[in-house]
This record gives sequence, structure tokens and C-alpha cells, in this order.
Amino acid sequence: MTATPQVAVTPLAGRRGDRVLVVGPSLGTRVETLWGSVAEVLAQQGGMHVVGWDLPGHGTSPAATQGFSLAELADGVLEALDTALPSGDRDEPWCVAGDSVGGAVSLLLLRAHPERFAAGAVLCSSARFGTSQGWTERAELVRAEGMAPMVASSPARWFGTRAAAHPNERTRSVVAELSDVDPEGYAQVCDALATYDLTSELGAITTPLLAVAGADDVATPPEGMAQLAARVRDGVLEILPDVGHLAPLEDPGGTAALLAAHFRDPRGRSA
Repeated sequence: MTATPQVAVTPLAGRRGDRVLVVGPSLGTRVETLWGSVAEVLAQQGGMHVVGWDLPGHGTSPAATQGFSLAELADGVLEALDTALPSGDRDEPWCVAGDSVGGAVSLLLLRAHPERFAAGAVLCSSARFGTSQGWTERAELVRAEGMAPMVASSPARWFGTRAAAHPNERTRSVVAELSDVDPEGYAQVCDALATYDLTSELGAITTPLLAVAGADDVATPPEGMAQLAARVRDGVLEILPDVGHLAPLEDPGGTAALLAAHFRDPRGRSA
């Protein structure tokens, strides 16, 4: 049995009444840690009201009581946003962006609710992640042993050469916070990723889309991001050098610049 999970929404930067940008996290991360620096820049320089949502069992979101699909998670995100944001912030279409699984949820929102979004961006993401067996095995591992195996293995999947060579407070925090993730919540997201495949539906996404790849990303390499951008009607690809799988955290300045330009003129960039 599956059900729409509860999702917590966190204001990150900006003022109510400004253009809304909704951002989503990567598996194992808190949205505030991953997106906080980018949100500050986009609020100050781009005049955006940035709000983020956390995955079930991550950050401020409770673990789900039942399993869910990524499409049901996207429904939960939209319900939470409609509850958290005042009616005035729902008058104009929003912008949406997400890293990794947050990007997948962004794609699902753009596919199902194009009228709600003026522009979208996916970072270090995919229309399909790995194999179903791989995600099932990871879910089983976390349920059996807790988060310790992920704390040990995630940095090698997450960081490019820049972050690996020059760790800072942000990179240390995102690894430390893995220990605080609810193992069942993490496993539930893995279960959802095992059945997620939007490959055949990318062509139906009509919202202008920016795909941002990390040049060093081993989880979602630039080649796959290029294919994703090419399959979306108004898609464009940008690649950040020396960046791995957590672009907003590894290169907040470069990420913010790309997003600001895209959200300022999404049709012009995609054209």
C-alpha cells in the first residue's frame, strides 16, 4: 500500500510577495544545508522568495507511515506548498529546482502541473537513477545497519575535485547530517527510486528547463544530463567544472548565477 507522504516546507531566503522559487534536496541531505547559500544569493540579487522542502525522514519532514512513489511524493510537495504559502504567493506561476531526487520531483511536478510553474531547473539529476535492484539493496542495507554505511560511502559519490580537495563547513555539515537521517525514511526514498522512470515522458514537459551537470559527477554524469536536456522541448544544458553531485553546496556562486539567468529569461535561454 502507498500513500501521499507528509512533507515539511522551510522558508530559506527572500520576502513574501517576491517571485517564488521552490527547491528540493538530494537523498540524505537537508534542504537548508544544501540550498541555503544559493537561496541567499537568489533572494538578494534575483529578488526571489526561496522555499525548500525536505524528503520524508530528512530534516524537518517526518518519515512516512507507508511506502510511496516519487509521483506521490511530488503530490505531497505540492500539497505542502499550497498549505505553507499564502494565497498571494499562489497567484503567479512559481519557479522550481531540485538536486538529484529533488530534481526528479521537479520533473514530475512540471510534467503533471505545467500551469503552476513558469520555469524549472534540475541539477545532478536524471529521468531514471541506476537499477531497481541497486536501490532495493541499498534500502535493505540501511534498514539492517542504519545510516553508518551511507555516512561512510556517500562522500565518494557526492563530491567533485573542488570539494574533495578543499572541504569547508558546508561539506562537513552535509556529511555529518547523514547520521541524523531516519533510516526508514531514507529506505522509503530508495524504494521510490527503484520504480521511478520518467524517460519516456520527458518530451511531454513543456516548461523551459535548465539542466545543470557537475563535470565530476559519477552518480548522474554530464552525458546523461545532456540527454535529459535534449529530450525536453525547451531544455538547455550547463556544466559546472570540478563539481560532483551536490552542485548547490559545492559551487553555490556558479549555481546561483546559472539559475538567476535562467529564471530571468527562461524562454530566451532555452531557445
